[in-house]
Amino acid sequence: MELEGQIEDIIYQNETNSYTIAELVTEKEVFTIVGYLPFINNGDCILVKGKFVTHQDYGRQFKVEYFEKKMPETKDALEKYLGNGIIKGIGPATARKIVDKFGDETIAVFKFEPSRLAEVKGITKERAIEIAEEFNEKWELWQIVGFLEKFGISANNSKKVYDKLGNNAIEEIQENPYILVDIVYGVDFFKIDKIAIELGTNINSFNRIKSGIKYALLVSSYNGNTCTLKESLVGFVKERLRIEEEELIEENLKDLSASGEIVIEKRDDEEWIYLIGFYQAEKNIAERIYLMENSRNIKYIEDFEKELKKQEKNLDIKLSEKQKEALNQVNDNNVSIITGGPGTGKTTIIKTLIDIYKNRGKKVVLCAPTGRAAKKMTESTGEDAKTIHRLLEIGKFEEDKLESINQEFKPIDGDIIVIDEMSMVDVFLMNYITKAIYLGTKLVLVGDSNQLASVGPGNILKDIIDSGKISTVNLDKIFRQAAKSDIIVNAHKVNNGENFLRTRSDENKDNRDCFFIQETEHDKIISQLVSLCTGRLKKYGDYDFYKSIQVLTPTRKGNLGIRDLNNKLQEYINPKSEEKKEKKYGEITFREGDRVMQIKNNYDIFWDREIDGKYENGTGIFNGDIGQITKIDETEKQLRVEFDDGKKTWYMFSELDQLELAYSITIHKSQGSEFDVVIMVLPQASPMLLTRNLLYTGITRAKKILVMIGNGRIIDFMVNNVDSKKRNTGLKYKIDELLKK
Repeated sequence: MELEGQIEDIIYQNETNSYTIAELVTEKEVFTIVGYLPFINNGDCILVKGKFVTHQDYGRQFKVEYFEKKMPETKDALEKYLGNGIIKGIGPATARKIVDKFGDETIAVFKFEPSRLAEVKGITKERAIEIAEEFNEKWELWQIVGFLEKFGISANNSKKVYDKLGNNAIEEIQENPYILVDIVYGVDFFKIDKIAIELGTNINSFNRIKSGIKYALLVSSYNGNTCTLKESLVGFVKERLRIEEEELIEENLKDLSASGEIVIEKRDDEEWIYLIGFYQAEKNIAERIYLMENSRNIKYIEDFEKELKKQEKNLDIKLSEKQKEALNQVNDNNVSIITGGPGTGKTTIIKTLIDIYKNRGKKVVLCAPTGRAAKKMTESTGEDAKTIHRLLEIGKFEEDKLESINQEFKPIDGDIIVIDEMSMVDVFLMNYITKAIYLGTKLVLVGDSNQLASVGPGNILKDIIDSGKISTVNLDKIFRQAAKSDIIVNAHKVNNGENFLRTRSDENKDNRDCFFIQETEHDKIISQLVSLCTGRLKKYGDYDFYKSIQVLTPTRKGNLGIRDLNNKLQEYINPKSEEKKEKKYGEITFREGDRVMQIKNNYDIFWDREIDGKYENGTGIFNGDIGQITKIDETEKQLRVEFDDGKKTWYMFSELDQLELAYSITIHKSQGSEFDVVIMVLPQASPMLLTRNLLYTGITRAKKILVMIGNGRIIDFMVNNVDSKKRNTGLKYKIDELLKK
């Protein structure tokens, strides 16, 4: 739909991203419009395209998907625009005089005969020229939104472009379209490249080659790399940009290095290329770890052995020698690492640390990378754990990683900081963690380096361990109770490269918690899966699907990817019914009762919940949060989701791109979570997905029962496929170099 009118009142406008709520007066009525509307002011005449939605609290609104400014077409509209205060020196009275004097010629006077404005009483010739210049600057500003649209840049990013380039933005972009690649994170380089060449850019243009180099480095980071080997980078740029002479690429690499946009790091006989942000983040981490390690150990506890014995008695436990070693290393060092697989006693160590330091009046801070991981940490320790984002009070930095390393953050107030699930922490998050810790505070990194690496670039936990410079205890003994679990035993076998299907013992078959079902045909796998999800597991426990069971798969696509599995499972677990309302969005049909997952961070969405009779509310639902649709309201055009942690929130139908069905999720998405029952489907897929650490991560998500369905040969392949764990990073090298000193 289209609406055209004049902005009557701006109710709200976010200064950072220009998200706006305003009243638009049309010929027929006044509408509330919402959307990203940079450069909009009271009195502006605009054309908006979008659709009507109904907000739970604020009622009917028009959600803007596209807009363009129009010159005011009536005298009243023009007077209102000129008098709204955006042009310095023109208020309502002066605006009325100008419009009364020049009438329909007013805009032409501003543009082509500015000196005539001095004919209005109270305006000098000098001021007339200044007013006209400001008017025309504002008009030029209006054009930028439409101009950038052809480059695939949305309205909410156009303000960012303007803030960076100023009033000459259009001219600068026409001269060098590639500057957009630097300003807007994730922009389509090849779309800009195509337009630039159409505008006459030479294929060997330095601007083009430099932008291509930076784009190649950014693409490499999508695969977890923080840097790229020079030879590989040159080859990629030469092929994708069709550059015949390698010397041109070499010359541009030197220019980019000289201007500080990239860094060339020499390690032995190799050269590694970084975008400056990635290099600086690694350098910050290495330097802060060096400073922490070399600071005085002011939190040292003198009679630590005595304290350990007291805690063994209080907790009624017997610590192993490895656990005692881990606890002593925390006391002896400012930075320490505790790593190990499931059942090796990491949680017991954390609980013991908490008690020891709290008994000494020290503040212990617990945190994890994701909401689900923090929740798991809280449940296992009985102490409050926060996400790292919440702890540091940093927000949307992952939306623009290239500018994310120097944002403001809140220093961490604590004597000892324990971070769990460290394998999930990327280079940017670790950059903030290390900068936020006061020297003298103890940092304990807990994790399992054999799990999947972080979604973002870097391999932080593994790099720090491999440097050999930070005190690390690897818990490799499975405790007796844990050793009774086939899940835990088989996870360790996978990690050791053993095929557990052939080495499995049936000694405890009556108490088995790990099962494999050999199936290769799609329909039979689906049949087995549906049977397991709809009651077949009852004899092993009272497992409700929504509360206890999660289906995992390595892949999104294909016959047994999450799309296919979610559709099949929805059909059997939550079938279509006259009693259940539903809403189709794209290829997904959302139905009341469906299990869903949030698939992108939304820091602004409102939620409320009631826990133990206490009501609380806040903002923020995050990538990976799982819940259930409890209501679909067709009248108000929205649906409500109650998440596993009790948070309830409403989504407008236009916001459903943030959700997807979650009867089945990828193993990647499950990292940091635990489920009573995991059913893991293992189909034929890309070798890049079928890796040992993916299988290991999937197995270790199960707390009570694990069922795997697929071809045994796929498991053989995954156990032996370890190559894809490698990432190109330089943190290990930087720590080595610093701690040599």
